[in-house]
Amino acid sequence: MNVLIVKPLVDRLYDEDDVSIIYCLLVNRTQFLREQSFQHHHQTVNLTRANLCELVAAKMLRKYDADRTGREGLLWLAHILVSPLQPFQNAPASVLQGNRHVAWLGQEQGGYEGKLTALEVAIVSESKLFLSSSACQKVVDAVYRGRIVYTPTSFIDIIPDHYKHRPISLYDPRKSRILNQYRLIVPRTRNIIEVVQFMVLLGLYCWCMMNRERDKFTTQEAIFLVYAAGWVLDEFASMLEHGWHVHTQNLWSFLDITFVVIYISYLAVRLHGWMVSSVYEGRQALDILAIAAPILLPRLAFNLMPENMLFISLRAMMADFTALSLIAVWCFGGFLLALKWLSMGNDAVDFDSSPNPITISKWMLWIWFGLDGTGIQEAPAFHTYLGPTLMVIYAFLGNTLFLTVLVSILSNTFSKIAADASSEIQFRRAVLTFEGVKSDAIFAYRPPFNILALLFLLPLKFMLSPRWFHKVNLSIVRVLNAPILILISLHERRSLWKPVRKNKPLGPSKRSKWRWWNWSNFSVHADIQAVFEDEPPAEVVRRIEEEDELEEAVLENSFGGRERSLSPGMMEGARRRRLSSVWQG
Repeated sequence: MNVLIVKPLVDRLYDEDDVSIIYCLLVNRTQFLREQSFQHHHQTVNLTRANLCELVAAKMLRKYDADRTGREGLLWLAHILVSPLQPFQNAPASVLQGNRHVAWLGQEQGGYEGKLTALEVAIVSESKLFLSSSACQKVVDAVYRGRIVYTPTSFIDIIPDHYKHRPISLYDPRKSRILNQYRLIVPRTRNIIEVVQFMVLLGLYCWCMMNRERDKFTTQEAIFLVYAAGWVLDEFASMLEHGWHVHTQNLWSFLDITFVVIYISYLAVRLHGWMVSSVYEGRQALDILAIAAPILLPRLAFNLMPENMLFISLRAMMADFTALSLIAVWCFGGFLLALKWLSMGNDAVDFDSSPNPITISKWMLWIWFGLDGTGIQEAPAFHTYLGPTLMVIYAFLGNTLFLTVLVSILSNTFSKIAADASSEIQFRRAVLTFEGVKSDAIFAYRPPFNILALLFLLPLKFMLSPRWFHKVNLSIVRVLNAPILILISLHERRSLWKPVRKNKPLGPSKRSKWRWWNWSNFSVHADIQAVFEDEPPAEVVRRIEEEDELEEAVLENSFGGRERSLSPGMMEGARRRRLSSVWQG
């Protein structure tokens, strides 16, 4: 299959100057996956076609990576994966007129409306094989660390600022300004900031609940209410940034959405109780807020350990558990109706004193989880013969059959995720990276300052020209985030790129005197890591290059050049082995 189908497709479609082929293959994969969901007679064929598109895209990306090395190759891979493209791009005018939905109905984004990147299409189609490839992960890691910068496309921006569109480029912190506001949307920086913001939210939540008063707003509750409103606004903007489908691929998105629902419910009840001076509603609002504790505490663990297999599998198993539970409740609702109607038709039971649906549901729930058999004991009250029969049948179906099926499904889900753990982890890493690159100006403001930015900047958007709005926005962002931007700049100038080694004699460098504050140097085995931080001498690199040229010439003379097309990866591995041996020598 590889020789007869995959490799000829790669050779035919490969164009070293075209960045759209990978995007087209992934778009076709998305279409095949959509068709296989409703074309049952071609279901397996469409699924095979989708997998073939993903496989060809992964192999072509690896070929692009092999043809261009170094920083130039990294930049070219970035153009392939994060260049904004549109499915109807370069189509004839007659085709565009017949497809009016291609005209983006949202905001003006400087000609980038409605465009998607190959990385986003891969996430939407869950192309885990493609995303876990080494070439793709190289770009994902570079974007995550901020070595590659670009202006992302978005669905809807709450505070749009598209005056300048940055091209895809390699970021050099030594040539950039100290207060570079764009470094706030680097995924790694954004992730750290989000963790700190959530820890502040969790601390204010605990402070508020320990000083709660039902009849009035305390200072602690007012501070939490305002800060949580800013955090919810940030979460809402994240949903609008790349759409619901991409946002829900995040590992802890279901926890965030649950907290948003709880907070909005609490806020509505609390404000209504305050306006009507109802102590009862105030207590109910705080009780609603109390149930957020099982959501907030695990969410912190998800943030600190995003690549833990337990959390990754837990997210998938929660989806299966919820779907199967809803199906079970729907199906077992017939038993509830039958038991209620039996009690209503029993002459020995008074209509007013017959068990209500809530009581019957409670008995059924206890039987379902094997907690109590009260429902079976009370079954003759419904009907002498039919009541116990229905309860016993329900006990067999619910407690035995349903739970067995549920455990089997969850075990199968966990085993599939564990069998391909690396792909799952790298897929979640790609989602986290893609979601971390934000274009909305509101993400540059920390809660609760984003509420003030919404109230102040959004009306200002309609009063100023795009140029002056951009200037005002940048000035406010730099003032509010000056300490953070200075720390980011100092850190990235030291560690973002490995320093280029000049042709100097071997010996201890001057900067080694200042490494005492690096925590990794306090390890007993610090030298194992430190030896790889320095570039080899220029003489060693020159000898390696001469040996590479000699080996390529030998292969070309021996095999007529036929093996040369297969040699880049082999040559790179041989070069690294020789580099290690020469360096040790």
